Amino acid sequence: MSLALTRSPYAIGKVYGADLIGAAVGCIGVLVLLNVMNGPSAVLWVSALIGLAALGFAGSGLGTLPEATSLGSKLFRYRRSIVTGCLLFAIANTFTTYGVRPTIIKDHLEASADLAYDRWNSFSRITVSGSETVPPAMFGASPRLPHSTIEQRALNIDGGAGTALYRFDGDLASLGFLRYDVTNLAYAIPDLKTGAVIGVGGGRDVLSQRLFGLRDVTGVEINPIIIDVLERHFSGYTAIAALEGVRFEVDEARSWFARTPRSFDVIQMSLIDTWAATGAGAFTLTENGLYTVEAWQRFLDRLNPSGLFTVSRWYAPGEVNETGRLVSLAVATLLASGAVEPRRHLFLAAAGKVATLIVTKSPLSPAALTALEDAAKANEFTVLLSPNTSAPSAVLEKIVSATDRRTLDRATAGFYLDLTPPTDARPFFFNQLWFATLLDPDVFSHFTHTGVFAGNLVATLTLAMLVLISAALVAATIIVPLQPTVREAGWQLAVGGTVYFVLIGIGFMMVEIALLQRMSVFLGHPVYALSVVLFSLILWTGFGSLASERMRLAGTGKLLAWSVASAAYLFALPLWLPPLLVDLDGAGLLVRAGLCVLVLAPAGLLMGFGFPTGMRLVSAISTGPTPWFWGINGAAGVLAASVAVATSIACSIDTTLRIGAACYLLVAAPAMLLMSAGARSSHTALRSLHPSEPTNV
Repeated sequence: MSLALTRSPYAIGKVYGADLIGAAVGCIGVLVLLNVMNGPSAVLWVSALIGLAALGFAGSGLGTLPEATSLGSKLFRYRRSIVTGCLLFAIANTFTTYGVRPTIIKDHLEASADLAYDRWNSFSRITVSGSETVPPAMFGASPRLPHSTIEQRALNIDGGAGTALYRFDGDLASLGFLRYDVTNLAYAIPDLKTGAVIGVGGGRDVLSQRLFGLRDVTGVEINPIIIDVLERHFSGYTAIAALEGVRFEVDEARSWFARTPRSFDVIQMSLIDTWAATGAGAFTLTENGLYTVEAWQRFLDRLNPSGLFTVSRWYAPGEVNETGRLVSLAVATLLASGAVEPRRHLFLAAAGKVATLIVTKSPLSPAALTALEDAAKANEFTVLLSPNTSAPSAVLEKIVSATDRRTLDRATAGFYLDLTPPTDARPFFFNQLWFATLLDPDVFSHFTHTGVFAGNLVATLTLAMLVLISAALVAATIIVPLQPTVREAGWQLAVGGTVYFVLIGIGFMMVEIALLQRMSVFLGHPVYALSVVLFSLILWTGFGSLASERMRLAGTGKLLAWSVASAAYLFALPLWLPPLLVDLDGAGLLVRAGLCVLVLAPAGLLMGFGFPTGMRLVSAISTGPTPWFWGINGAAGVLAASVAVATSIACSIDTTLRIGAACYLLVAAPAMLLMSAGARSSHTALRSLHPSEPTNV
């Protein structure tokens, strides 16, 4: 790639700009592809598109043909047939049910014959299994649960997040087993009339609210396929959508609650993001906008004065992991909302591997507390937190006793797991393993081999391995092959150029990752952030590159002004952007996406000047090492991507953004060195052309 681009006869700004604009179009194109076809077919279409690009490049006249006897020559001879074959394969796979499809899903084999439904969109794959009569699927079952069976299907999200789809004909009495699940403990409180469910899934929580007498139930589900399953494809199997008082909203929950004028007696969020994903470490490095102080404030704001927010998460008896962080998040939210004694608003009980935390907007009344305690006792649930009793865990007791944020921070400090309350600036609820903890030889004595620690360990070690593998591949494919191109360069060109392109490579990736993480919380899903943020940033960077051809940074003053302006805008983003995003939480997806495009415009335009300007600076001295600078810039970006993720988790997204800003500020120094070397090179060239004439430069 670097050889093709550096040897192009066209202006560097135009080549780089066209490359970036094409990448920006691809960011939106992938959304379109995945919404109209399955994942394997989308991959095949992308392969065919790459083939078309190769055909275009083959006809450009650049480069030389391979030797006639080589394999490359034979393939080149049949290039049109090969690309046509790729296109036909992509078309055929799109319109057949027996084409290429995944068979190994999350470490297990999947047979298409076992599936009654299989559909993809831009951020998920939803499958529904065949029906079977078995004991009902439960999250945290009471030991007193009577034995029974029910006909049900497994609704699976992305191969790991399973939820039950019960056969239901409209008779709520057939769902009596739901009364014995700890996730429904909150409904022991009397006089609850209106409810909302975050994450509908198979409809279990919606059915629970109707079973316990709530007459008005709203299910908020981000995935339209799931609602389509309930309302259309399996409406004859489960009559949830036909229940009186039940309505569904296809929206991101946080945005919907910020926008709706309605208020509720209860909001339920049960196991959003699953044990399968947590155990595999899939979510521990991913931001989540539903588990932050700002998000929970939104949810509490939509409760009636005596309303409650009930959240269920995985629980490991004897360990304080997700449960501790959940309580810490609740306490921080209550303190931010003005609560004087957070513990009077909290009740926590567990059954098996699931704990349910009930957070009330007002202090729990004696009647409500009595109802919860009686229900917990009747179902033999373990009470872990109550306003009237001390917590059995010393750590939980310290957290729940906090009456201000400083006390809460002290209560969560020094623990071997990260129990600090997540915020929008550090929204990594599922990552609880401090990076420094891995250096402690006794760390494994604190944990079992499953659950939060296992998932966090897998994810953290995977990140470390990714950095090492990336470094090895970068060395093998970029640094070693391209190093000879810089050997003959003078020290100013070699050092100045390398530092310049390393800085803009690191800086760009730090800014990109930080904005992806921040906007993922704002837009409600990482896929939306990937598409919108990458589209915006790459598009504006491409325009910046094109603009650099007309507005060249010639001269020390212009270079310094560009460097300072870039750094100033990026340094300022953490100051004004977060409150703006919170204020616009309730806007529609298109409005929020439009805001992202506008916010990223100055950053992209300014950063777009960096690469072509650097190439002009080094080319003014010598064109020989330009492939090296292309390569080292890409290498720095590859390595910085993993480091940026680690920085956001360990510190904050704002810290990652500031590091990127600092890189653009520091880039002025090597730019000046290159400019000085270029001036001397021009002076020498003029002297060689006119050795007898004095020259003023």
